[in-house]
Amino acid sequence: MTSLKLQFIGGGKMAEALLGGMIATGWAAADEIHVVEPSAERRAILSDAQPSLSIGDAPVAGVDAVLAVKPQIAPEVFSGLAAASVPRLLSIAAGITTAAMEAALPEGTVVVRSMPNTPALVGQGMAAIAPGVHAGDDDLVWATSILSAVGRVVTVAESDLDAVTGVSGSGPAYVFHLAEALTAAGIAQGLSPEVADTLTRQTLLGAATLLSDSGEDPAQLRINVTSPNGTTQAGLEVMYERGFAEVIDAVVAAASARSAELGG
Repeated sequence: MTSLKLQFIGGGKMAEALLGGMIATGWAAADEIHVVEPSAERRAILSDAQPSLSIGDAPVAGVDAVLAVKPQIAPEVFSGLAAASVPRLLSIAAGITTAAMEAALPEGTVVVRSMPNTPALVGQGMAAIAPGVHAGDDDLVWATSILSAVGRVVTVAESDLDAVTGVSGSGPAYVFHLAEALTAAGIAQGLSPEVADTLTRQTLLGAATLLSDSGEDPAQLRINVTSPNGTTQAGLEVMYERGFAEVIDAVVAAASARSAELGG
């Protein structure tokens, strides 16, 4: 068997997306990745997707790891990670501080904390990483190489991760809710549900692609599509009058505050 390069503690959908991206981009072969996953159903799904993947019940000693479990389960797995003396740990478990992880692991263990988001499932994720006290530049490069297999990565101070959660971690849900509302509004104007749904999906995809690819400021893109006294201006004026920007500010603040609460 090829020597292992990485192990995932937890084999849920985010772990599946990450390891799939890493294999597809050549970061590792399937038989160089080990997954610790107790669920028989998830094991079967992972094995079907990657037949040569190593799957087991316990961490492998001396192999770098990605912590990809629900935050409430994480404390239960730290004893196994400590016994395995994993050299480096990249955590994508929400709300667990690097200090808490370092306290549960052997002295000197490198810890990098991350906040990814669900578009990683389609290779369009946005993740932020923050180093623990023992993590150096090489460790951040290592963490970035893993997460960049499914999207973009930025490095921030750990104190910024609550704000990151409010913007990009929870952000996809805000966009999905906007899609719900835009579709419902189209139906209210007489469109069929199917047409309203198609218009909404493609409009959001097209706008996001234009925002990403054009390099222009969002405000300029808004100005570009807003003719004086035209239809877009009429719609935007309602957004201004109803305080859309203030609502978004409050939404991000609430999500960020909740992230801080969960992190203790």
